[in-house]
Amino acid sequence: MKKSSLILFTISLLFSACLSQKDYIAESDFNYAGNFKKYKTFGFVNNPFPDTTSHHLAIEKTISNRLGSQGFKLQTDKPDILINYKVFTDDVKYRGYEQPDFDYWVQRRSTELEMTEEEERKNREKDENYDQVKFTENNGMLVIFVIDNKRGNTIWQGYTAASFDFYSPEVNSELTKATYRVMDQFRILTRN
Repeated sequence: MKKSSLILFTISLLFSACLSQKDYIAESDFNYAGNFKKYKTFGFVNNPFPDTTSHHLAIEKTISNRLGSQGFKLQTDKPDILINYKVFTDDVKYRGYEQPDFDYWVQRRSTELEMTEEEERKNREKDENYDQVKFTENNGMLVIFVIDNKRGNTIWQGYTAASFDFYSPEVNSELTKATYRVMDQFRILTRN
């Protein structure tokens, strides 16, 4: 009897550990006007009301590490792209877009694929649409914006529904996981 109880206890412990792990499901969408192959440097938007906690440091460090591994260089003076982010702590209605696969679209836009102007125009009309998707069922959200610094418009946004307990000792770890999950959607490599 003891052996079966031990096995049952072990299985329930493993099952509860799996349930306690948060799995952040990230989505993203992008602006077709973004010139993604030309961006090489990044910086963060200066916040006029800085966060006095260490939470923003966890997010910014994660974004910096991720972009650095993709070849981007952190630059404070006139970077190619600016990064901004927002953590919503309450239910939020958020609008995203259903679009073609980001990797396919960037590759198709690169000079590696040769197309006639007519083929490019037809593909653009077929692929480049902004079908809205509304996200309403969440208890909070992490949103990361990538902004073309020269043009001043958002060229990419990634987001995940997430509720963070800012009083938990694990909050910075959870913010890091969620940020990595969102930044996994931004798969642009650059050569500096």
